Amino acid sequence: MTMLSDTWLDLVGLSGLLNPFALLIGGYLGWRADSASKLWIAGFAAAALSLILEAAVGMLQLPQPISQDAGALAMFPFRFVGGALAGSLTYWLNPKRKSN
Repeated sequence: MTMLSDTWLDLVGLSGLLNPFALLIGGYLGWRADSASKLWIAGFAAAALSLILEAAVGMLQLPQPISQDAGALAMFPFRFVGGALAGSLTYWLNPKRKSN
């Protein structure tokens, strides 16, 4: 049995797919979306804004809450998928959407 490398664990874990900032941003934008076609935008914004936030924290020399060894280009697609899934879930759960 082969084990996943540390980089793959970072990409699938809290640094990538399950990044809390990307999930929060994607969830909020999914809640506010008025059509399902905007969920792609929610995923893209979640990935981009979470990476910008992480870079800003690094530039301020603050301690990183989640350490990782993969680069931003490797993290972007995983955060995109995580943000889009969170947005889809909150879009589906939004009661205002069902009443329209």
